[in-house]
Amino acid sequence: MSEARLKILDTAERLFGEEGYKAVSLRRVTAEAGVNLASIHYYFGSKEELLDELVARKAGPLNEERMENLRRLREAAGPNPIELDDLLEAFLLPPFRSAEKSPEWVKLMGRLHAEGVMPAVGRKHFGPVGECFLTEMRRALPDLPADEMAWRINFAAGAMALALRVIPMAGAHGVLTEPPTQVARRVVAFVSGGFRAPVAARENGEEKR
Repeated sequence: MSEARLKILDTAERLFGEEGYKAVSLRRVTAEAGVNLASIHYYFGSKEELLDELVARKAGPLNEERMENLRRLREAAGPNPIELDDLLEAFLLPPFRSAEKSPEWVKLMGRLHAEGVMPAVGRKHFGPVGECFLTEMRRALPDLPADEMAWRINFAAGAMALALRVIPMAGAHGVLTEPPTQVARRVVAFVSGGFRAPVAARENGEEKR
């Protein structure tokens, strides 16, 4: 990768994470990176494509780790469903490990989630891996209705995103100063309880489970 391309990526990752994807212009990125505006159009074509590559360069290794975790769990479980907590840890732990190695990327992902950009980014870069885990989640929780599963996955994703966003700021506030992997295990415990919770009563009179 050329030095100019790498500078643009690193600078955009930092600025988008600190100030927001929507708030930072391409002109600002090039000025901070010390390259001319034409460089972004040459290497990336547009702001959207720049963001796409920013996410892809870290999502690839993260997805590989998740799938390797899942492969090992499937092998160990054989024909039986994988334990829920094992599934959650296999999916949630990798991004928190990334937080230890690359805090700027974690800030970026938190910002994208806060700005509402994450759903589109997530579908493209994390969707296929997420579907593999969803298949196993359904086996682990066979009695959970599909709509309830969808809600709880969204709640779990929100908990993960919030925890990742808090980690880079934690030291400044003097609280929550735990290693990211320990935070991940707290998130696993929290969302595990949420997935196992009774289904809420429905408006049509359906009894609560």
